Amino acid sequence: MTGNRAFQEASPSLFAFEADDEVVVPPSLLPEQGKAAKLPSYIAQHRTRLRERFMQGGAAAMPDYELLELVLFRAVPRMDMKPLARRLIERFGDFNRVLSAEPARLLQVEGVGPAVVAELKIVEGAAQRLARSRVMHRPLLSSWDALVDYCHTAMAHGAIEQFRVLYLDRKNVLIADEEQAKGTVDHVPVYPREIVRRALELSASALILVHNHPSGDPTPSQADITMTEAIVAAAGTMGITVHDHLIIGKSRELSFRGSGLL
Repeated sequence: MTGNRAFQEASPSLFAFEADDEVVVPPSLLPEQGKAAKLPSYIAQHRTRLRERFMQGGAAAMPDYELLELVLFRAVPRMDMKPLARRLIERFGDFNRVLSAEPARLLQVEGVGPAVVAELKIVEGAAQRLARSRVMHRPLLSSWDALVDYCHTAMAHGAIEQFRVLYLDRKNVLIADEEQAKGTVDHVPVYPREIVRRALELSASALILVHNHPSGDPTPSQADITMTEAIVAAAGTMGITVHDHLIIGKSRELSFRGSGLL
């Protein structure tokens, strides 16, 4: 048994989507007996042109659906991905919202199977990992733009509210970034006592609170303001500072400190 074969048999769930994918390959694209499948020339040329344009001009040179095509090429290597890319953009609105969509919602789109979902989630995870690397273990108050970029990458396009706490040491270096809770489209449960307990475990001296508004409007609700005041009060009893609370909308963010709310 080869190493690859042994790995596949030991981890069948990692490879199951190859057979279960919902995309149907036309008979004309299936390989003849004993021969490898070949792309029709028009598809191969289209893919080559897209890749060349991306390498020359980067993502900024391409509309969302073409950038999405490039991602989908890897999931379904022998089909024209433009129709599926357009369907995904039409359903979710833009490239970022496609990547951040819940797998169950993605699977409702005609032509999307587990292989496509996996590829989209790999790209989403890579983008978040890259953005996070620019703020982790760095002084956040002097890296504010990078922090805001990271928060937008991780949270701006989510369909439900998510609440994160960034824990800082005495030099305001980020030592932990943790999701505290997920909620509904307009509410997320937050427990000040748990946030303070975790800060003490990490020996954190300061906090930055972050949550998103799936509506796209970062204007704080009265519940947001009340919850922030409760966390500030609980943290203050233990000598822990809350530097800010950021609400992330689709295209902009709101800072409680910058707005005079903290």
